[in-house]
Amino acid sequence: MNRPTHADDVTRGPLGPPPGPGSAPRRALAAVLGELRAVDGALYAAVAATSTPTLDRALRRLSHAADHSKLSLGIAAALAPSGARARRAALVGVAAVAVASAATNLLGKRLVHRARPDREAARVTVDRYVPMPASASFPSGHTAAAVAFATAVGVVLPEAAVPLGVLASAVGYSRVHTGVHYPGDVAAGAVLGIASAAAALAAATSAPAPGRARQPSTFTAW
Repeated sequence: MNRPTHADDVTRGPLGPPPGPGSAPRRALAAVLGELRAVDGALYAAVAATSTPTLDRALRRLSHAADHSKLSLGIAAALAPSGARARRAALVGVAAVAVASAATNLLGKRLVHRARPDREAARVTVDRYVPMPASASFPSGHTAAAVAFATAVGVVLPEAAVPLGVLASAVGYSRVHTGVHYPGDVAAGAVLGIASAAAALAAATSAPAPGRARQPSTFTAW
């Protein structure tokens, strides 16, 4: 009987060579991501299939109002004349929106090129439609900006935390309801918004307060 050759060992089995040591974790990760995408798609389909004619118009208008963070900027403008603390909250909130917008558009959407949902295939009712953005779906920029603003303002102005948090949640849901985002896009946008608010708050804390005299330099030019 002939002894098996090296080539016989390499090609043994119907799938060829045995998997390398790193392939099992990669397969497990791919399986988990695939299942998460399936859950994400199922949630999107469930929202699309639920008839809510009373909510459709309100959520469509809310989604429109949040375009380009107009809603958050309008609230900031209303807060600014209401005292020093409210003015500081408005400034930090606007800074958080700027950080969230930059992180979403310059980083998130360029790293994850997720296609927008197919509203027609999911049978989203036309009454919910807002313009479908041309940018990538992941993460939700509307949600990131709204959550960033609500979080930053809520830290400086705690009495505004709950109403702004509810409003930000409604903005995030409106993006799924109108069919332009998957729930996972909104969840990622919320996480990004919280991180953006933390960055803006940290920068505001490290900056000297307005009107405070700067410490003289220990180095004097003669």
